[in-house]
Amino acid sequence: MISIWLIPSIILLVLVTATIKKVPSYEVFVEGSKEGIQIAISLLPFLLGMMVSIAVFQASGAMGAIVKLFEPLMSLFGAPAEILPLAFIRPISGTAALSMTTELIRTFGPDSFIGQLASVMQGSTDTTLYIITVYFGAVGIKRMGDALKVGLLADLVGIIASIIIVIILFS
Repeated sequence: MISIWLIPSIILLVLVTATIKKVPSYEVFVEGSKEGIQIAISLLPFLLGMMVSIAVFQASGAMGAIVKLFEPLMSLFGAPAEILPLAFIRPISGTAALSMTTELIRTFGPDSFIGQLASVMQGSTDTTLYIITVYFGAVGIKRMGDALKVGLLADLVGIIASIIIVIILFS
């Protein structure tokens, strides 16, 4: 019930505050909208480049080759190889990762080990490359080396932790 009134109340509060402070709220709103549109347009090349890169990566068979390479390591730790594409695509694209998680859950079931692992992995990692591409591109940051390293390291820790936790709790 509160959520129905929250946003209109915030808007009303902003308008009342602007009126009290004698700020031309409509003109400021239009200027902010113009800035938002410019930011959205400036992000398009970064988003297009990332989407093309993902499509090339998947279509080239590179994903399959990488999965084959890491399959023995996964079996050594008792983790299924079916989860590897999700682990590799998650830092790149949230939408692609969500699609893979949905497919894994549909194929193996939500209560299966793979379904539980995919769900925990989805929640334990982030779309590091997407975040760096979009947000760093929006504010014009060109040098992103350390942020990329730390973000990918955090994703690796999230993947390993999700495997360990799901093995301990559900197998």
